[in-house]
Amino acid sequence: MKQLRMPRVVLFALFLLVATVSLWGQSDLLQKIKTIPAIEEVKPLETSEFAQKYVTYFSQPVDHRHPEKGSFRQRVIVAHVGFDCPTVMVTEGYGGAYALRPKYRDELSKLLNANIVFVEHRYFLESTPQPKDWQYLTAENSAYDLHAVATAFKAIYPGKWISTGISKGGQTTMLYRAFFPDDVDISVPYVAPLCYNIEDGRHEPFLQRVSTAENRQKIQAFQLEILKRKATLLPRFEQYCRDKNYAYRTNLEEIYDLCVLEYSFALWQWGTPITDIPDSSATDDVLFAHFLAISEPSYFEKEGTNTSFFVQAARELGYYGYDTTPFKQYLSIPNAKGYLHRLMVPEELGRMKFDKHLSKKVAKFLRKNDPKMIFIYGENDPWTAAGVTWLEGKQQMRVFVQPGGSHLARIGTLPQPMQTEALTLLKQWLAE
Repeated sequence: MKQLRMPRVVLFALFLLVATVSLWGQSDLLQKIKTIPAIEEVKPLETSEFAQKYVTYFSQPVDHRHPEKGSFRQRVIVAHVGFDCPTVMVTEGYGGAYALRPKYRDELSKLLNANIVFVEHRYFLESTPQPKDWQYLTAENSAYDLHAVATAFKAIYPGKWISTGISKGGQTTMLYRAFFPDDVDISVPYVAPLCYNIEDGRHEPFLQRVSTAENRQKIQAFQLEILKRKATLLPRFEQYCRDKNYAYRTNLEEIYDLCVLEYSFALWQWGTPITDIPDSSATDDVLFAHFLAISEPSYFEKEGTNTSFFVQAARELGYYGYDTTPFKQYLSIPNAKGYLHRLMVPEELGRMKFDKHLSKKVAKFLRKNDPKMIFIYGENDPWTAAGVTWLEGKQQMRVFVQPGGSHLARIGTLPQPMQTEALTLLKQWLAE
């Protein structure tokens, strides 16, 4: 009997030891987080991907140049693997509510077994200053936000740091590296544009040569059919917008036309199969359902979830325009110039001029330096028109373009040889 009981005793003791160590680790991390002076609140989060996960609220100056002008709380999510592991800093360009989900884990953290420090962008969701003074929503302030967070959390995670973001978050990754080149060891911007103006001018020609002539023709034929059927489809469109309580700064026919112009950009951006496009002979029901599925009219609302982004685009991040030439005879507007300012930026900022200093600063930094950076793009994504695909003569920076890829391009969607090269580089850089 003694020989049977001893293993149970030992196993029970080991269980207690493991449980004690685990609780000690949790307590240790929580205590470390609480020692950061800027953190005002910490809450535990459920997770199936990490040992521990917390949402914290980090006090930031509204204006980093003038801290006396007040502060706001920035939401920062911490997902823990180990103190001796690398740390991925997600430079989110929008709101970060999705990172609260128990199953959330970004690609790099999974590939590299890394901690996450996830930073919600200022002026989005719970990271919005009150009052919402638009003058402080600048790239410089967002870079200083990230610098403050990274500086604080490096006391907890002293290993290698990797910054990463997707789309506007990828833009944020780029500009953060330009403002603070030594804050992180590696940067991986996904599908990140570097636009040079409020209507950059490179996207429209891109859409005229993307994919094949046959595919482009099918897209244009659909757009023309939607315009030709305006007499029957516009009333449906108006009712749809009323049912959704959408509010605009112009009439609904112009919004209808703009949605038609947006259609080709949106379809290529998200990689919708060309085979999903209905034939011109399809019923109104079929055409209308597909039209709204690709080009939802909430995009042009005067106040929406993307308003803060549109302010940044109009101020310094840049955006794209529309080529109205093939559709002129059916449009209610002579052209789409200035649509962002006129319809989607708060009215008090309608006269705000675009500042080119940011794009020049980032482009200069990338041309004159060679930091450890990996850029991921999709070949058919219209944002790739403004992508950093022009880098030459670099020893460290790499650009990977997924053939036929969309805005959903990631390391895991690249062809196997590209995946292998990208992962080899990342692991080599982490080992240095």
